[in-house]
Amino acid sequence: MDILRSLPIGLYLEQPITWLHRLDPRIKLFGLLTFLLSPIQANEPWRIAIAVLLIILTLASQIPMRVWKQQMGILLLLAFMTFAIATFSPDGFNANVQPRRPIPEISNVAAEKALSASPLTLKLPQPTPYSYVVWKAGSITITRRSLDLGVRVCTLIFTYLYAPTLFLLVTAPEEITAALASVLSPLKFLKVPVVEIVLTLTLALRFVPLVLEEVQNLGRAMRTRSINWKRLGFKRTTQIWLILAERLIDNLFIRAEQTASAMQVRGFTTPNTHIVVWNPLKFLPRDLVLLVFLVTMWGLRIWYGNEF
Repeated sequence: MDILRSLPIGLYLEQPITWLHRLDPRIKLFGLLTFLLSPIQANEPWRIAIAVLLIILTLASQIPMRVWKQQMGILLLLAFMTFAIATFSPDGFNANVQPRRPIPEISNVAAEKALSASPLTLKLPQPTPYSYVVWKAGSITITRRSLDLGVRVCTLIFTYLYAPTLFLLVTAPEEITAALASVLSPLKFLKVPVVEIVLTLTLALRFVPLVLEEVQNLGRAMRTRSINWKRLGFKRTTQIWLILAERLIDNLFIRAEQTASAMQVRGFTTPNTHIVVWNPLKFLPRDLVLLVFLVTMWGLRIWYGNEF
């Protein structure tokens, strides 16, 4: 199995170029923060709307299905499993049913029935159709708290895992660092090393495919040796996995040293003595339209999406 093709986590999709690729990276960064921060202390409809909006955005961007089908399928399966477990599990409340009003305040017919019944089996007429128990079948009970917990957990899992994946899929590492350098530029007056921070982030994003490639090469090397893991036993299997982990770390250090040597050969020592030129950024009409849409989303979040 090719890890770089089956799980393109943190990788940039170069072709085809969609309308999400052409957006300004600062707008996309603001959109990512909107998807990550707006579900905090939000109600259930807003969390569901954010997850559905991510799916609609993926379908409308015309990204090939082979790229996002497996990732979205796994995340949706994980979200639905979490929703089922949290919904059908006990909510943790041990509440006893008690009458809302004393017996003399109810009607005469209800009072006679109440007097003839035991206090444990007393059922008074409810003033509203509200019910804490949503559904009950035998020993399985779904309450409002368990349903709220299931919706909250499953939507947060899907949103927090898929939103960064989609952002990295349509935004090049250089564009991300250029956007961060533009946003964090006022911090230079406070002597914050903005250039060093964004350069480190660029190298980290470029290093992710190298890590996946090394893992893939080690996996292929183990398959070509046709090792019978069942006959090795627990002790020898653990030793082999430790050897593989040590080899992986050594290879990653070698890759990091090669990257540092390549930068030194090109004359790059420190960002203070060498000008780091990022991609030029400029707003277009489509970026302004998306910015207005994101600001409107925050207005709706503040007005309608609060939990309390």
